[in-house]
Amino acid sequence: MGGDINKFLHEVVITAMIVKDGKYLLTRRSMAKKRFPRKWTVPGGKLETSDYIHLPKDTKDYWYNVLEKVLRREVKEEVGIEIENIEYVTSLATIHTDGSTDSINSLQASSPPSGSPSLVVSCLADYVSGEVTLQPEETDQFAWATLDEAKDYDLIDGIYDELVMADKKRLGIKTEWQRF
Repeated sequence: MGGDINKFLHEVVITAMIVKDGKYLLTRRSMAKKRFPRKWTVPGGKLETSDYIHLPKDTKDYWYNVLEKVLRREVKEEVGIEIENIEYVTSLATIHTDGSTDSINSLQASSPPSGSPSLVVSCLADYVSGEVTLQPEETDQFAWATLDEAKDYDLIDGIYDELVMADKKRLGIKTEWQRF
């Protein structure tokens, strides 16, 4: 990345593979989204400093369970349901180019890519209550799908592999991300 960009500054996103009756909640990103429009994924959202900065600290120096609180809020806002039993599954990092020709060219060059560095933390969570209600500017369709049925959706690359990991985690099998 360019010399003026803070190498420690990342967008942080947390997502949930939500399980209800053995099926996972999939959502299709709206056409208005600049990243992955019309692709299927799982609910989630970005961490903002306002998610914790105005809350009392849990210790003298720290706020705890920040990502879990963000995920509960984002899932409630994005799809209208409550979740519990949030467990870590995997993480990924990327540099979003957001379609910029200059950023795409720099990805192909030998110099470091320019764009928006992003860290995504993927979790497994249980459905608790509520009816799925979509925010049209975020998502335009949803489905509850088994792991086998998820293969038939045009998922963002890597999401199916994460669903396999979540399924294995539910069975007590520990894995690290790989192509399944």
